[in-house]
Amino acid sequence: MNGARWGGLWVRLAGLALAASVVLDGLPSAPRPAQAEPALGRRPSPLEATSSAAARQDALRSIPLDKLDAQSQSRVARVLSDVSFFRRMPTRIIQCDPDLYLFLVQHPDVVVNIWEVMGLTQMAIRQHGPGLYGVADVAGTKGTAEYLYSSHDTHLIYTEGAYEGRLFARPIRGSGLILLKSGYVRETDGRYYVTCRMDAFVRVDHVGADLLARTFHPLVGKVADINFTQTAGFFGSLSRTAEVDRDGVRRLAARLNHVEPEVRDRFAQIAEQVARKTAQREKPPTEGPVLVAARPAEDEAP
Repeated sequence: MNGARWGGLWVRLAGLALAASVVLDGLPSAPRPAQAEPALGRRPSPLEATSSAAARQDALRSIPLDKLDAQSQSRVARVLSDVSFFRRMPTRIIQCDPDLYLFLVQHPDVVVNIWEVMGLTQMAIRQHGPGLYGVADVAGTKGTAEYLYSSHDTHLIYTEGAYEGRLFARPIRGSGLILLKSGYVRETDGRYYVTCRMDAFVRVDHVGADLLARTFHPLVGKVADINFTQTAGFFGSLSRTAEVDRDGVRRLAARLNHVEPEVRDRFAQIAEQVARKTAQREKPPTEGPVLVAARPAEDEAP
């Protein structure tokens, strides 16, 4: 059994699929140049991926426990009581409209349905209720993902999943927490840049599987890093396409057949707004970069 197969299984069980960062068989991986090992004693960049104890403690402090109800707090506590592995994926800065970014983060079914239309994934995400999604792929992984907390700069998602296939005689179950932190900056030319960072805590409820998950932790981390980076890049690419080809994005929205009609219509409306903002950028720029606190669109509250 090769390492890539194991890596794909654990990333799926982690529930990282939710932000579309989990599709091992999804977006095609571009060839990546070999990278030299960090120089001995070099201080790691805060933008790099890591599973360090310091990053883990920082992530724990960032979980908005005081804003969760009792049931959500119980779910969080259960995952954190026995974490099989933790990963902070590389921080990414993308050029992306903040309203479009928030919509895509809070509607992973739209992202995956776009990939389905493009023939880029064998995974499916369907909305089961407000902030609740079902996830399944052809490899035998099924689960749910629920937004426990959602704001313009913080998203906390709880996931449960199970793998049932040839790798094990009995289903392997797991749960996880995804913490996405986002920041927004508008430059003097009117363009927006989004900084996004994702932390993942994973618990695998199987003694043998848990051991293997810990063993393959480095591979799992690399798979998650690549997929998160590609997904962030896809968000930026879609935003730029909306700027220059509003008709193309409108036609794409019309082809989305696995999302609710009102969600599909909202996607088309936000893409139209992105195009209008682009057309207004000829106005005199402001002095220096301006920090902005983007807010979710009116229908984006969980």
